[in-house]
Amino acid sequence: MNALSNADLHCHSKVSDGTLEPEALAARAQANGVELWALTDHDEVGGQARAIQAAGRLGLHYLTGCEISVTFAGRVVHIVGLGFDHEDEALVQGLRETRGGRGERAREMAEGLAQVGIKDAYEGALKYVGNPELISRTHFARFLVDAGHCQDVPEVFRRFLTEGKPGFVPHRWARLSDAVRWVTQAGGEAVIAHPGRYDFTPTEEYALITEFMAHGGRGIEVVTGSHTAAEAAKYTETALEFDLLASRGSDFHSPDESHTDLGKLAALSGRLKPVWEALQARIIAPSH
Repeated sequence: MNALSNADLHCHSKVSDGTLEPEALAARAQANGVELWALTDHDEVGGQARAIQAAGRLGLHYLTGCEISVTFAGRVVHIVGLGFDHEDEALVQGLRETRGGRGERAREMAEGLAQVGIKDAYEGALKYVGNPELISRTHFARFLVDAGHCQDVPEVFRRFLTEGKPGFVPHRWARLSDAVRWVTQAGGEAVIAHPGRYDFTPTEEYALITEFMAHGGRGIEVVTGSHTAAEAAKYTETALEFDLLASRGSDFHSPDESHTDLGKLAALSGRLKPVWEALQARIIAPSH
């Protein structure tokens, strides 16, 4: 894989919040001319074996992947891991705990609501969610409306579940240091996903990049579905300034929702070092 390869190293399947199965994503990537692909579901590696098999059948080179939710400076930041051992115990357990944090948070939210007289909110919210690991404020809001405590969802968020109101519990995602360690100790490279989306001040962004690097992170997404051409140019310079490996990925979720289709991205600048060049030994070649 050279610097000009059509690599798409960021997309999501039904295993997290995409709408296509891993096999359908592989077929779409191949049809769109992708040469090197990675499936990067949120906080989950459950689709990796299927993605590896599908890529192999279709002649695609493949890198394992996931996108890890991290809390940094009071915001949610995403770290993409690439080329790791997807069966690594510390990584799998860390991701399980990151997903599981939602359940613990939900129970604390219910306790807060109970203190103002709203009973059984956890059980009520569970009726609106398919997977308990993915329970969120939205499910509590639907319960509060249907149970007659509020007229509509906007009223819920005026009275409950927001900072300073009953039932509010902040997100607790992984720490930046943990996310980078899980990926690198499993043999992969960590990448800051879509940095243009975080609305950080220059000082906060500098803090994110330098702390990420201090923990062993070496990559940054330069070309991605949510970046404008100006942002791609900006993060090209950022990658050069900090000597970071550059990544490229559509962040594709769905044919109906996503701005950028798999493989339909601008090329990385020839001045950059692509992350996949550092991961040559981790690329899974097709089986035929």
